[in-house]
Amino acid sequence: SALTGALTGTHVYLRRQRVGRGACPVEPRPAVLPPLKLNPDPGGALRRGLPTEDVCGIQNGRTFGVLQEISGSITTADGSALVKLGNTTVVCGIKVEFAAPTVDAPNKGYVVPNVDLPPLCSSRFRAGPPGEQAQAASQFILDVLENAQIIQKEDLCIEKGKLVWVVYCDLMCLDYDGNLLDACVTALLAALKNVQLPSVSISEETGLAEVNMNQKHHLNIRKYPVATSFAIFDDTICIVDPTAEEEALSSGIATIVIDEDNRLCAVHKPGGSVLSSEKLQDCIVRAETRHREVHKLLAEVIKSVTPLTKREKLNLQLEV
Repeated sequence: SALTGALTGTHVYLRRQRVGRGACPVEPRPAVLPPLKLNPDPGGALRRGLPTEDVCGIQNGRTFGVLQEISGSITTADGSALVKLGNTTVVCGIKVEFAAPTVDAPNKGYVVPNVDLPPLCSSRFRAGPPGEQAQAASQFILDVLENAQIIQKEDLCIEKGKLVWVVYCDLMCLDYDGNLLDACVTALLAALKNVQLPSVSISEETGLAEVNMNQKHHLNIRKYPVATSFAIFDDTICIVDPTAEEEALSSGIATIVIDEDNRLCAVHKPGGSVLSSEKLQDCIVRAETRHREVHKLLAEVIKSVTPLTKREKLNLQLEV
């Protein structure tokens, strides 16, 4: 699969590109989805549109395709990124503040993620308190941050026992068409890499924090995990990067998170049909391939936005 890119400002535009193997025609989708009904063969509707060689395998023709230019930025945020994956659009804004550390962890800061699914992104969501899907997505992002060790909380310490950084990661879905978790993880990484923290010291005379805005440094991003979601159809078809319609028709969803060392950081499968160990291993192998593509693309985007130091360039190197 081809992977090219260009960027304007600080935002990323990712679009699905479907490159099927074979000349099997796919019927156009209706503008409005019909009401969902119970179907004993949930994969049948999609199986008719898949090439025969993909029915018992994994449709790997879906991948990140074209990286297009997009203008604009969140000027009030300390770091921001916008990712468009197919018709799913997620924007991530980062805000940092001071806080006192806990007694149990005097040298550790805080990372607080939050995923918002407002009614503007889809008619399936309602205004009010966060729904079940939004809460599950927020918990998933928190688990990825901790398991993958994207940021060491010790790096957020300003003065042990006195002052630490709090990093608020607010992710909002602007347009929902499935595969929310993949877009959220990519937007989070791009936004965190865009954050610059000012130099802070504690005054010995007043005991207050003194901020030097002329001296800034980037967050120390230690790992670069990438999430890859699969729509499962009766353990015979696994579609990468599913749309909302494909997720609704599937019998289960599985999301696999891999870092640059091919280390398995998380496997998220909220119920659904059983996935055999053979299919799970196939999904992990394809998640590793997808990580190389997305990581390479993200590194090129970040490099085109800001000049990197030697240490940051080393951190962004990827063995292909």
